[in-house]
Amino acid sequence: MAYNDANESLLSEFRQQRGSAASLAETNRPEENGVESPLHPESIPAKPQFNFKQVFMWLAAYLGGGTICFFLIRHQIKGQKTNGILDSIYFCVVTMTTVGYGDLVPNSMLAKLLATIYVFTGMVLVGLILSQAADYIVEKQEILLVRTIYMRKKGPTEILKEFETHKVKYKFIMAGILLFVLIIVGTVFLFVVEEFNFMDAFYCVCSTITTLGYGDESFSTKRGRIFATFWILSSTICLAQFFLYLAELYTERRQSSFVKWVLKRNLTPSDLEAADLDHDKAVSVAEFVIYKLEEMGKISHEDVSVVIETFKRLDADQSGALTASDLMSSQSS
Repeated sequence: MAYNDANESLLSEFRQQRGSAASLAETNRPEENGVESPLHPESIPAKPQFNFKQVFMWLAAYLGGGTICFFLIRHQIKGQKTNGILDSIYFCVVTMTTVGYGDLVPNSMLAKLLATIYVFTGMVLVGLILSQAADYIVEKQEILLVRTIYMRKKGPTEILKEFETHKVKYKFIMAGILLFVLIIVGTVFLFVVEEFNFMDAFYCVCSTITTLGYGDESFSTKRGRIFATFWILSSTICLAQFFLYLAELYTERRQSSFVKWVLKRNLTPSDLEAADLDHDKAVSVAEFVIYKLEEMGKISHEDVSVVIETFKRLDADQSGALTASDLMSSQSS
């Protein structure tokens, strides 16, 4: 009973504080006081939207420049050739994804130098730009997946909450589905067009998407290399994203288990002493929350110290509470 009374008192105090904060925000608007607030919504930068046009421009510049360079030195590249321009594009993709079949290899100092430059610039392009594009696409498909699963069971609000709560899990599932589709498509194409037997086709797909590129099996026809230009790029990036989401999911679940342990474990006198920030031999709700957040690793002691110092700086009258006059004093100074 006493616990319930204390809980109701705490909730009442929290509501009052929220109401005071809201009224303070209303009375302290920048347009009314002539003071620009750093926390005004208009001063907070919006979350940047992903720019596919920029991604395509970078990819086109990379493949276009590489195609021109390798086409000009095509006689210095040896191996199984089909068409000069197509082979140059194919060689760029195989180089940037580090697949390196060995069906086309540089055969001069200049060709080897260009290949060395393009493999590093290609890795940067894949790592920084194309992976972000893949993550954006997977996230969009992930939303559709969640909507499809819970369309008849939950409303829009519940679906959004489910999406935000298990975001990494659904990304992992969606990346797995896309990877499975790409493996099937690649295997069928090699089986039908390149006329591999089923085992060799599957073997070539696996060695390609993992960038092993043994070179004993590869795309050797014109149609095959046109397909490979798109398929190799998408499948290798998809596999990388799949393992990235797997690592994130594992880390998230470990963190969730650790948080549950932190919340359930019994407190000791040393815990109370560590949580007592103002050294009054009593731990308030705010001190307890801060201590538990520190223990979970959500915040650090340095973060808390910085926030406390900021509060002290804003508390002009040193009353231990912030008021409108304190904010006006700090802004004017």
